[in-house]
Amino acid sequence: MVAAVLAVVILAASGWGWYLGQVADASVNRTDAIPSDGNSDSADVHEAMNLLLVGSDSRSRLTPEQLGQLTAGEDAGLNTDTMILVHVPADGSKASFVSFPRDSYVQIPGHGWDKLNAAYAVGYYGLPDGTDEAARQAAGAQLLIQTVSGVSGLQIDHYAEVDLLGFFQLSSVIGGVEVNLCTPVRDSYSGVNLPAGVQTISGEQALAFVRQRHGLPRGDFDRIVRQQTFIAGMIRKMLSDNVLLDLGKQRQLVEAAAGSLTVDESLDLFGLATQLQSVTAGSIQFQTVPYVGDDRDDQGRSIIRLADEDTLQDFFVQLSAEPAAPGDEPAAPQPVAPSAVTVSVLNGSGVPGLAADAAAELTAGGFVVGSTGNADSADHDRTVVRYASGDEGLAATVAAAIPGAVTEVGEDAVSGTVQLVLGADFNGVGQAVDPAAPAAPVEGEDARTAADTGCIN
Repeated sequence: MVAAVLAVVILAASGWGWYLGQVADASVNRTDAIPSDGNSDSADVHEAMNLLLVGSDSRSRLTPEQLGQLTAGEDAGLNTDTMILVHVPADGSKASFVSFPRDSYVQIPGHGWDKLNAAYAVGYYGLPDGTDEAARQAAGAQLLIQTVSGVSGLQIDHYAEVDLLGFFQLSSVIGGVEVNLCTPVRDSYSGVNLPAGVQTISGEQALAFVRQRHGLPRGDFDRIVRQQTFIAGMIRKMLSDNVLLDLGKQRQLVEAAAGSLTVDESLDLFGLATQLQSVTAGSIQFQTVPYVGDDRDDQGRSIIRLADEDTLQDFFVQLSAEPAAPGDEPAAPQPVAPSAVTVSVLNGSGVPGLAADAAAELTAGGFVVGSTGNADSADHDRTVVRYASGDEGLAATVAAAIPGAVTEVGEDAVSGTVQLVLGADFNGVGQAVDPAAPAAPVEGEDARTAADTGCIN
């Protein structure tokens, strides 16, 4: 949907590009979507642009005839079943589209834990009776943004929403998008009925294609891949000669896209296009937020457990990270002679006398033992080599004597002395620690770019 608005990218620096921006601004719907609080940049990604792209399941603008034509069924309310964070680094050289599964189990600010696709409705219906429609829509968008910001650690700068009718109209005007299906698909719920192979879809079949989740091997995850694939195909269409050389088609697409979208009050469509004018299909990446797997909540509903907070925020920070150039990797710390290392041994294993035993073994190995004692907690699972910044070589020497121990910089570590905190996995100096229990896997989808045209489910 955003791709069509960004047709102005093609000639962004020209008078025609500016004119298309004015056309878009004149017809786009606006809402007060950006909240004044609860929308922070805790992931420390400054100057990047983050836009939340939302697909609403609302049927409010569909006539009874259109409901039947699009196999849309009854109104599903205000749930937002498509949520994609579009992240553009400050230099505009690339873009990332990160999809959030609709059943992601998250904290909705002020309302506790729930599925992510409920956040908009909670905000919309949370206002007193008599509140006008515009205020309710703004409240729904703001609460959804606060929720996504809390999950990602990113500040959401802009918001764009499209409903079923808007998507149908836009896919029809664009003249269809090429997709590639591995197998034929047919589903009575969405109305999709497509053969295998490469084909161009538009209108009701395009809508059915991006809505289907019943009958797919991985349900909503395959639907996410379809949505990403359709957006990628739309981007390729925007960059094709058929659009590049047809000014009338460009205006038609921009008018249709702008009329289908509801965006925040401050989004400058021409400015966004200008920022993205160097982006190519190969530099637009599609991913899914890291998740652990399926689960059930207290109500017995199927939910998706996302990865832990640190993993999520590291993932979003990396969206702006520049790839390391050859030779930029930091050199491994060089070990020193054991006699040059003073070690403080702390027992966190719960086994009495283990610190004294380890100290004796370290001394026999040539280390200098400065002190022994108990750790603050006696339930450490893992053995840790803790050191002050700058003492990497000293820590490497101790870690080499206890293979598998965790190595980390400690805030309370004293320069020149390495702390060895013995955990339940400790087996002795010169012996590997017990392997850690496997952590819950952090899953996700293989990243795709807008240039990928391989078959999908």
